[in-house]
Amino acid sequence: MESFSSRIGNGLQHMSESLFVGMCQMVGTLKQVVIRRETVDINDMLNRQIKTNNKVIRMLSGSRREGFRLKGSDLDYMYWPNNHRVIIDISQYCNTANTTLILSDSSESPPGFALLELLTRSKCREVQLACVTMNDRVYISSSTFRQLTCSSLIPNSIEHGPCGSGYIAETVEYDFAWSFVSDCWPPSASSWIDRCHSWPGPEVVDDIIRNGIHFVAIGHPLGPHTNEEWRISFSQAEYKIVNSMNHCQFLTYGLLKLFLKEVMNQQSEDANKLLCSYHMKTTVFWAIQQNTLPHWCPQNLLAGFWVCFKLLLKWVYKGVCPNFFIPQNNLFLTKIHGPAQNRLFLQLHALYKKGLACLLQSSSIRSYIIDVLYNPTLSICTDESTMRSQVDYDVELVKEASMVSIHTTNLFRLIKAIHTLEQLVYSPLTHYQAVTMRKVTATLFQYTAFQLQNLYTNTVCNKQLYIADKISCQMLKLAAKFGCVSDMLYIAIYYYKTLRYREAFIVLEMTKVKLAQPYLMYRGRVDRERYTEAVGGQSWSTKMRQAVACDVRLSNKIGYISDLLLEQQSALHDMAIPVLFIPVFVMLHFLEFLCYRHVDTTLSQAALCELQILVHHDQGQFVADIFRDISWEILGICQQITGNLRAALYSYKQSLTQHPINNIQTATHRRIQDILSHQ
Repeated sequence: MESFSSRIGNGLQHMSESLFVGMCQMVGTLKQVVIRRETVDINDMLNRQIKTNNKVIRMLSGSRREGFRLKGSDLDYMYWPNNHRVIIDISQYCNTANTTLILSDSSESPPGFALLELLTRSKCREVQLACVTMNDRVYISSSTFRQLTCSSLIPNSIEHGPCGSGYIAETVEYDFAWSFVSDCWPPSASSWIDRCHSWPGPEVVDDIIRNGIHFVAIGHPLGPHTNEEWRISFSQAEYKIVNSMNHCQFLTYGLLKLFLKEVMNQQSEDANKLLCSYHMKTTVFWAIQQNTLPHWCPQNLLAGFWVCFKLLLKWVYKGVCPNFFIPQNNLFLTKIHGPAQNRLFLQLHALYKKGLACLLQSSSIRSYIIDVLYNPTLSICTDESTMRSQVDYDVELVKEASMVSIHTTNLFRLIKAIHTLEQLVYSPLTHYQAVTMRKVTATLFQYTAFQLQNLYTNTVCNKQLYIADKISCQMLKLAAKFGCVSDMLYIAIYYYKTLRYREAFIVLEMTKVKLAQPYLMYRGRVDRERYTEAVGGQSWSTKMRQAVACDVRLSNKIGYISDLLLEQQSALHDMAIPVLFIPVFVMLHFLEFLCYRHVDTTLSQAALCELQILVHHDQGQFVADIFRDISWEILGICQQITGNLRAALYSYKQSLTQHPINNIQTATHRRIQDILSHQ
């Protein structure tokens, strides 16, 4: 009987095509990956331009930035003080009152690491406390700085490499790394520039060099100054290089990540896995640059994987994994040596002897190979336009655009942000960036409208209040035009806040009709046929206004509904998620209840009944599991308002058992205590 290995060898290209299609389904088509990257890029660009005077810059990094959306992937962010700059050479020194200068000194450090000497005074408390004196010079200690900043964003984070690490709401793992930025390219990485003859291209190389590097707070374990040294991070450069890959190369990278997770790590008995995703990325970079495979195309996906696998095996055998930018920096040096190296090599070599049949051990990959093995004449189309419908791309774009957030609620900065957006409208934007801009514009108008109203509520001048109210109303109506169906609810919230209940009813009824349409797209769910019939081929502005709904987000730094202020205050200390996420249908019934109780108690009770049925019986269609904490909380608030304290107590207790995504537990406990104290 013909073995798996020989059958794989006979139909390698056919199986590669099948796996290419499978990877497009698991990882994403080129168009999906482009949507993800462009929405992240526009988000970063907007926040940087809006907050140019801000003390801290934030950048999404890691696999999500690269375009992956694999289950279980970390949320990686880099932060750095905007008024600190690292220079590589003392000749670059320039005396400036607004910028703290730091000198990189790599003379005594292992390749890829450096000491950071503080040249000018820093106003940053963490920098001041992390200073140490060596040889009559002041340096910033990486270990002390890391300890001081580890939990600065999210309390109780633990140190993980250079990062503060933990879980958001017990579900999403995060790694937040503080760093210092340098606009200079390090001499130790100059050989990388010389190697870039054909890949990446000269424009990419120039862009990478122009954008510089970062220094993250961790030293080399074998270096002479482990606690003081900083590691050079090429995170921005790596993202740009991944962007320059063709889609087959990107999927090869994705295939290696899946292979590591589902085959190698499943076999490994070591608690601390020796290989990581960064090693896989480094392998792909070197394989592409060394031109080991002439054509990276769907027919050669398996060949590309095998080239990378053999390179990795060679590195493990030698105990050397050269950093892509600084080859002298051996990424295996401290972990993969001695008995651990030998075990890893034996594991890899056993897989190598199986040939490409080793991929059959991957639960995600197996079926795409077996389908072709048992049906060699199976027709496979690698044209990506046939793999996903336009509705799929609409779902992807809505999901990614909804994740874009503006990290300011300061009224002055909001007005500045609106002017920034106005200027960007005239700059060249891709289709996906333009859609994302619409969503961002709606959010900015909403934030500004409520901040204006809050600012002038207690003013003694009725004329100022009237003007502010008129501007706020206009902004919220414009936001509804720029945004989606659910953005109409912010108008209803504003009318409720300003005691205009009848105006709120009208908006709520209009919103309710739109939310009841059978073609509505909400949380990725949509009747594709009806959606296509209703809005297929129409502009994105029409699609969003007529057929798209998103969860309601309330910034915890802005007052919207007095009945939710306790929950917002409870969640304020969570810097990672500074908003309340409320399912759109929960908010709809909540607002109906609040408005009707001032006008018609029967209708108010009916709205409460609808809310209760929704929260108690929905199976995730309208109330996502991760947002059940706030949904039970809102139901409890409504029940407490009506005097049904027993039901309210039950709802609050249910809220405490859910994923704490909104971080409202403190508020829930207070509400429970309030009920118990009155019984």
